[in-house]
Amino acid sequence: MYPARGLRTIAVHDSRYYFSQEFSFVGLSDLGYTGIQPRKDSSGKAVLHGAFSSFIANTTTYDGHCHLGADGGPGVSCSVERNGVYNRTYNFEVKTTGENLWVGTAVDIVTGERIHIGSYTVPGPSQGINRSQLSFVEWYLWNTTIRQTVTIFGDPTTTHAGSVGKQKAFYEGDGCVGQAAFHSESVMDGAEVNCGFTGQSA
Repeated sequence: MYPARGLRTIAVHDSRYYFSQEFSFVGLSDLGYTGIQPRKDSSGKAVLHGAFSSFIANTTTYDGHCHLGADGGPGVSCSVERNGVYNRTYNFEVKTTGENLWVGTAVDIVTGERIHIGSYTVPGPSQGINRSQLSFVEWYLWNTTIRQTVTIFGDPTTTHAGSVGKQKAFYEGDGCVGQAAFHSESVMDGAEVNCGFTGQSA
């Protein structure tokens, strides 16, 4: 039922946020990213865009989900778009199959579906993923009002015995301090990020 005075907020799913985890490799400079971007709804259903990128020069790919180049520079960009569900957890897996080949996968923890994002080969010699790197939430259309979003980044996990990951609370950066109604705090098994303005829901 609509209130007599009208609605004060409405959820709009749009293509302006990027929720991402960076990673880097032992023995190599530059980074990889994986993460998720909302897209505009299609036929009344939510659409989510999964990304898996390398910013490392001389990265190669033969994967149909990928192409050479990353944000106008060297590397490889891979992506997939699927109908998804908001308020659901998706795990983003970065795993090697050997010979410097790395595969990005999104996992729906409710259905168990494994969604292939892409794969690429980084130049050798390289080893495993470094122990520490950044996560970020990016609003990449700065000439528009920042829409409100609340996201939880879970603690990173690994199959390596004895290794335990921890996601710290986020902080503001890159000239946006005090401009995004930003708040972040540690929660059970991760960190919550809240930014944007009420009445402008993403």
